Amino acid sequence: MRKIWIWLVQLCGWHFDPIDVKERPEVLHCVVAVAPHTSIADFFVGPAMLFKAGAKPRIFIKKEFFNIFTNWFMRRVGAVAVDRGNRHNNLVEKAVEVLKREQDACIVITPEGTRKAVKRLHRGFYEIAMRAEVPIVLGYMDFKTKTMGYGPTIYPSGDFDADVEQMLAFFKPIHAKNPKGWGWGEK
Repeated sequence: MRKIWIWLVQLCGWHFDPIDVKERPEVLHCVVAVAPHTSIADFFVGPAMLFKAGAKPRIFIKKEFFNIFTNWFMRRVGAVAVDRGNRHNNLVEKAVEVLKREQDACIVITPEGTRKAVKRLHRGFYEIAMRAEVPIVLGYMDFKTKTMGYGPTIYPSGDFDADVEQMLAFFKPIHAKNPKGWGWGEK
């Protein structure tokens, strides 16, 4: 199914920035912070990047996308249902547990936490990386150039604001599907 997904995305005109996992093995065991996230189309395009690299993703998606018709498919591609309305869902702890238990898994999160423009990034992805002692690898999908890939690796310093500033500097020139939903990119 992964090869078919990659093929379909390429058929739609998308290209992958090549990555050599021998040179960057951290992409297979990390938190992948994907931005900008402004459209549901991100879910249909983005996993191809992860599959192409050979990653075993756990993609956090709001629970509303799971139902009797989609459950099998969503779980097959690595989607994990998230109850965003429940502040006590222990999401960070569950993600850390997965990363500590599975040395070949990566947690995929959109730091904005929504497809709407936000004034600040959520901290959960950062907390997961800190507690699991794994790096944060930046993932992107540029809808203008139809290119996707991995950006720099950030080893959390403990200074959230400084690390996020680095991330946003990388993401700034990336073109979102819906530019109005991305608060930091080019307009």
